[in-house]
Amino acid sequence: MQCARRLLIIHGPDGVTLQAVAREIGVTHGNLIHHFGSAAHLQSALMGAMVRDLTKAIESAVAHVRSDEGAARTLVDIVFDAFDQGGAGALAAWIALSNRYEHLEPIREAVGDLVAAVDDKITAAGGEAPRHIPSALLFITLCAFGDALIGPPLRDMLGRDPETVRRLAARLLPAIL
Repeated sequence: MQCARRLLIIHGPDGVTLQAVAREIGVTHGNLIHHFGSAAHLQSALMGAMVRDLTKAIESAVAHVRSDEGAARTLVDIVFDAFDQGGAGALAAWIALSNRYEHLEPIREAVGDLVAAVDDKITAAGGEAPRHIPSALLFITLCAFGDALIGPPLRDMLGRDPETVRRLAARLLPAIL
């Protein structure tokens, strides 16, 4: 799965083939056919593994939001890292382009927990929970998704450093909430 994830991140969905994975890990194409049955099953297994990792990242964000005073930047960093380094950006693009949204269903509960954690954090601080928490999380996620997919060349064109979008999202988050 690690090899398939790396191929997805580097080459996109077309790079995740049984032959490419077999070549990378030094086994025969037949070994992977025996284990996965088909490229589609390998790709589904990869999506499942990556969705589980994204769920863990969201759960980590929930824990930080509940315990961290610098929660806005921590939340932004966790989401951006999941989409960039963790490959969730490539995964989300793949799911969207292949119209396989059912693979996102396992993260629904984790996203709900994150909304509740942000709500609890604000309420515990004596504030009234804003109605815009889901919109704020949508904003962060869309920023992280876009930054993971097209951020490097756009930042280069605009002369911006790799932290630009993260800093902006962390600064805007309190205003959105």
